[in-house]
Amino acid sequence: MKFRPLFDTVILKKVEVEEKPASAIILSGDNKEKTELGEVIAVGSGDTRDGKTVKMQLKVGDRVVYSKYRGEEKKIDGEDYIFISQFEILAVEEN
Repeated sequence: MKFRPLFDTVILKKVEVEEKPASAIILSGDNKEKTELGEVIAVGSGDTRDGKTVKMQLKVGDRVVYSKYRGEEKKIDGEDYIFISQFEILAVEEN
């Protein structure tokens, strides 16, 4: 199923981050907060705020860090997606 997000909405697919300690000792991750990383699946066309056009800064395929408690998680056809505003995305991964 394909989606076309509206305005400044971005659709993400969560990327699992494997965090390895620097030493050979593996620590339980239960008490640590994980980084929320997602891959951009689709982006809206942008929005208007305070009378000014806001361009989308993201493109399909970008990997981004987003706020854990923002956006809406939805399961569609057995797949988990996050629908989130561009303004709730914190950073884009650069190579």
